Amino acid sequence: MPVYALLLEYDGSKYSGWQRQKTHPTIQADIEEALRTFLRCDQLRITGSGRTDAGVHARGQVAHFECQAMTTVQRHRLVSALNGLLPPSIAVRAAAKTHDDFHSRYDARRRTYHYCISSVPLALDRSRRLFLPSALDYPRMNHACSLLIGTHHFGAFCRTQSATVNRVCSVHYAQWEPETRPGYWKFVIEADRFLHGMVRTLAGTLIDIGRGQRSVQDLEHILDSRDRRNAGPAAPAHALILDHVTYIVPLFDG
Repeated sequence: MPVYALLLEYDGSKYSGWQRQKTHPTIQADIEEALRTFLRCDQLRITGSGRTDAGVHARGQVAHFECQAMTTVQRHRLVSALNGLLPPSIAVRAAAKTHDDFHSRYDARRRTYHYCISSVPLALDRSRRLFLPSALDYPRMNHACSLLIGTHHFGAFCRTQSATVNRVCSVHYAQWEPETRPGYWKFVIEADRFLHGMVRTLAGTLIDIGRGQRSVQDLEHILDSRDRRNAGPAAPAHALILDHVTYIVPLFDG
């Protein structure tokens, strides 16, 4: 059966995460409902490259689905139809036909998240950026980030209730970067995979280091401990964005 991929952007503020739930609104449920309505395919399911948590946003989430009815639908019609059916908080940026064994999660090679903060008061950006009025020591934080590069056990940065057994991840890039607007910074991290709550807990721990509440060396000890109790508090979800997902062969034009 033909397999198609969607490039998705969404504001997760009012959602209980990506994964479908019986009693709470989710990104997956809204997209599936729109697809079923347009394609008249009642059993259609979509699979995302990752399950973003409640309140987390995405700029470049990728999801795939199978549906025989798509053989008679042009991609541009699918994109426009879905954007007409979906709420304003979800946008389909592109669609593409893939090979028949494509899997958005298992074929992904790298995922990149941004955690966005500001040291200046916010109005327009307050729903997607954490306001931290106190000055942070970014060179110190980036020194700590260098300890994350490589393959490590990230059990200390994973939710304690997570059922994930394999907690080893390979981090390819981790850095706090200044943005164009003064006072705006983002934590950019790229890895082959992420654990439940991992980026938010890393961000919270690095912020503690930037405030001088922890030493750079503490991060190494936390990693080695594999104990969530030793890491800092998880930073709030509203400032986290799944920026993009990388595959061996690009899926979408442009």
